[in-house]
Amino acid sequence: MSKLLLFLTLIPLLPFLCTSFSPESPSSRRVLVLLDDLALKSSHSDFFKSLQSREFDLDFKLADDPKIALQRYGQYLYDGLILFCPTTERFGGSVDLAAILDFVDSGHDLIIVADTNASDLIREIATECGVDFDEDPTATVIDHTSYAVSETEGDHTLIASDDFIKADVILGGKKIEAPVLFQGIGHSLNPANSLVLKVLSASPSAYSANPKTKLSNSPSLTGSAISLVSILQARNNARILISGSLNMFSNRFFKSGVQKAGSRIKHEKSGNEQFFTELSKWVFHERGHLKSVNVRHNKAGEADEPAMYRINDDLEYSVEIYEWSGSSWEPYVADDVQVQFYMMSPYVLKNLSTDKKGQYFTAFKVPDVYGVFQFKVEYQRLGYTSLSLSKQIPVRPYRHNEYERFIPAAYPYYGAAFSMMAGFFILTGVHLYNK
Repeated sequence: MSKLLLFLTLIPLLPFLCTSFSPESPSSRRVLVLLDDLALKSSHSDFFKSLQSREFDLDFKLADDPKIALQRYGQYLYDGLILFCPTTERFGGSVDLAAILDFVDSGHDLIIVADTNASDLIREIATECGVDFDEDPTATVIDHTSYAVSETEGDHTLIASDDFIKADVILGGKKIEAPVLFQGIGHSLNPANSLVLKVLSASPSAYSANPKTKLSNSPSLTGSAISLVSILQARNNARILISGSLNMFSNRFFKSGVQKAGSRIKHEKSGNEQFFTELSKWVFHERGHLKSVNVRHNKAGEADEPAMYRINDDLEYSVEIYEWSGSSWEPYVADDVQVQFYMMSPYVLKNLSTDKKGQYFTAFKVPDVYGVFQFKVEYQRLGYTSLSLSKQIPVRPYRHNEYERFIPAAYPYYGAAFSMMAGFFILTGVHLYNK
């Protein structure tokens, strides 16, 4: 009876488990979207439709829903989390700050969207992810130089920014021609966190303050130090996007025309839709996701992997590396992949050659040092998931019967020994038979 009850309990979980993240298909994901108001589902529908068109399964819930949970029976129900709830003071169900951090620590992806009325909870989550929003709850980003020309916005809080990160793997190979509209709160990067990056920055003339009051003190955030949108890739390859504007994702901003102050060019459509479509591909591992397979090493001219090497052996090392394109694994081509032959420190460091079909290979001689070595590949490149490969192999010295019978370098010593023996016999003969 107890087994029957357990079976009936697990049946509702089958759809969740079947759509969970798989390293063989990184973009087949189920995403939980937490909203302040269900109206956001329609006002920001273009962004959600772009995800659904790429076969993401979105589960919309109010942030204070008492039934929401990220995991059940030790299994995560979702592989991504989108927080479109900047004003939420407390999540419903079993979701809290610790649960979200555990979610990321388990390798899952997160999108955090704040706004000028961001709650302390959202600020705390962002702080744990390496960014600090302006402490003034009334502050917004103001720019009297790089604002968007508008008939209704006269306080220059509607910003047109085109200061993008220069990384095709993050924002795609197609250039974003139109500026991105931003209206919200700025943030700064924690200098102690080297993993967080600015994707969209404010101009040098921007500052963060309350637009409805006169400045009495210098703003805490100014210039290019203000980040409008940031990303982070954790050491476990979990990815996080942090934005200070909820309006950035709205249909209104997606479809709105934009003209940057001081520019004669008026774009019929802002760059928001292209920006967030490409950026979401990176966040949810549709781009920049690497995997390695078929790590092999062997003696030169042999096919089998040995149990150990001997000093001065010639060996070959190879590995195959592929990148997820959104629908299939494609060969990854780069010229900066290296392998180390490592024991306490690298004795050999070699660049790997590639056949541009995914295989990387090299050959080298085992150093004249015996011990326990490792083949190590530590590959970290901006925007790509990191690869950490390690294979341990012992290296032995020559056995006593493997040394050369006569060592050429010792010929002078051989000659000295035999010449002394010959001299001894000659001297003895002369001494004995000389009258």
